[in-house]
Amino acid sequence: MLDHIRIPVQDFPRSREFYRQALAPLGYELVMEFDHSAGFGWADKPEFWICEGATPGPQLHLAFRAEEREVVRDFYRAALHAGGTDNGVPDVYEQYHPDYYAAYVLDPDGYNLEVVCHLPGDLQD
Repeated sequence: MLDHIRIPVQDFPRSREFYRQALAPLGYELVMEFDHSAGFGWADKPEFWICEGATPGPQLHLAFRAEEREVVRDFYRAALHAGGTDNGVPDVYEQYHPDYYAAYVLDPDGYNLEVVCHLPGDLQD
């Protein structure tokens, strides 16, 4: 549905490094960069961009899809290691549906990042 998305960040170098590390378990790499703007994606197609600018506040929520629960756990560990703040440990969040396995981390600007796997646990663990 969406081709790409861009969000503003307060400290571009800090956020570029945070996202470089946090999105690596999902297969995202830094694939394009301009002055105070960086695009992450696969090969040469950036799908997620950050740019230096005024941030809209902590109400921004981004959810990335994972095809395996282990990727959710890898993202969570990588994001915390990169300087993120825990906002929900990797677990099943049944209030959404019985197989909703997700983790939540606040990025350096306070944005709520989620990685979710929708596949049943018996196929994953």
